[in-house]
Amino acid sequence: MAYQPRPTDTSSVALPAGLEALTERLAENTHDIWAARRMAEGWTWGPTRNDALKQHPDLIPYADLPEGEKQYDRNTAMQTLKAIVALGYRIVKP
Repeated sequence: MAYQPRPTDTSSVALPAGLEALTERLAENTHDIWAARRMAEGWTWGPTRNDALKQHPDLIPYADLPEGEKQYDRNTAMQTLKAIVALGYRIVKP
């Protein structure tokens, strides 16, 4: 059976204004979860990705990532927030 991804349709979701800080924090958390998992698997920082040596250039703090890598994590965070709304939940800051 062929895998066919079916992400939640978020095309009509408009997020409330003011979620930039939340998006950024979730993006940083996404990076930290990825980095912690890699490090637990024995990966270390290296100037280029090397699967044989388990080295990766992005094993650095989120703040030090190139903008393109940060944007990848921001997109993940934003799509997660949109999926939450599309599934009927509300995002409310207490």
